[in-house]
Amino acid sequence: MSEIERAKRGDPEAFIRLIEEHRGALLRVAHGFFHREEDVADAVQDTILNAWEHLPQLQKNRYFKLWLVRILINNCIRIYRANRSCVSLEEQSEMGSGCEVFGSVEFQGMLASIPEDSRLIFQLFYGERFTVSEISAILHLNENTVKSKLRRGRERLRESLADH
Repeated sequence: MSEIERAKRGDPEAFIRLIEEHRGALLRVAHGFFHREEDVADAVQDTILNAWEHLPQLQKNRYFKLWLVRILINNCIRIYRANRSCVSLEEQSEMGSGCEVFGSVEFQGMLASIPEDSRLIFQLFYGERFTVSEISAILHLNENTVKSKLRRGRERLRESLADH
């Protein structure tokens, strides 16, 4: 029996092992949304709770990571919207792009040249190795939209590299 099946049957240790296995991906995606560690922690914590509560509803075990990341993105969007109205201009300038996806300062700078709506797609594609169709399902976008955002983002990165 798989870890997912054990967790679905109520085994908390199996669920904890699953979360630990995907912890890095959750943190990287949450850092794509937020600069503040408190917001990252809130989003991940809410995601873990939601996943535990709704795990029996997961129909295909092989999509567990996809399902988990989708829950996280929904929580990040909810927290972002709640915080958006209460962030001062000074805090916004300190936050910069808010994209600490891969940890590299150079890469963060390059990601800043990519349109904001494409950064998450880049993170999921290059950082988490999701396929275009999986990203399409996670973000509820057409596959061609995902492909075109990746293409435009790569073009922007090339231009940014050429300028340096």
